[in-house]
Amino acid sequence: MKRVAISHSGGKDSMLALHYMLKRDDVIVDRLMTTVDENDHRASVHETDEALLDLQAEALGLPLQKIYLPTSPSNEEYHARMREGLTQAEQDGITHIVFGDINLSDVRTFRENQLEGLTLEAIFPLWQQSTAHLIDDFLTLGYDTWITTIDPNRVPKPFLGRSLNRQTLQALPDTVDPCGENGEFHTFVVSGPLLKRALPVQLSDFMSEGPFYHYRDVYIKD
Repeated sequence: MKRVAISHSGGKDSMLALHYMLKRDDVIVDRLMTTVDENDHRASVHETDEALLDLQAEALGLPLQKIYLPTSPSNEEYHARMREGLTQAEQDGITHIVFGDINLSDVRTFRENQLEGLTLEAIFPLWQQSTAHLIDDFLTLGYDTWITTIDPNRVPKPFLGRSLNRQTLQALPDTVDPCGENGEFHTFVVSGPLLKRALPVQLSDFMSEGPFYHYRDVYIKD
């Protein structure tokens, strides 16, 4: 029996990977695992607030192991923190780490290299599947996810904050992968069949601009 941790961003791909793993009879999903900036308490790249990750994990009924990273860590700092977190998972009895990557070979190689020297193995349940098929399955299953991050050079600003439904997919530029697999956008899942309830969240009215992405905050309703 495989005892797995899901590398989890709070977005659609990691949620779909979790969904697929829970359907397998040779797997026990032990926990979610994510990286968080120790200074601003946001998830790496997606910029999702740590409190939202906690809220989502609670709704999923799974513990969340956080690996805290410094802002803009050096390669040495990054690998040291990651190795510490992965070693802890290994010591806790985790045998596999599940990643939601689809078709970027360099990213897959990077993930696998992170596990060198450990007994942990990588699983990629979405690997090389059609992104059109994956997003169709995700929506058919009943998930709702919001576009919270865009590359403004590839995705027009009005899409920031929209629900990634079939109407939105149809309206996206033809050059945009339907899963945003090339970094065009990132999402945060707010409801779906694995969650005990829809998350009590709403979108901020404000957009922030980073060096590569534009962000729209999701926050917990009072």
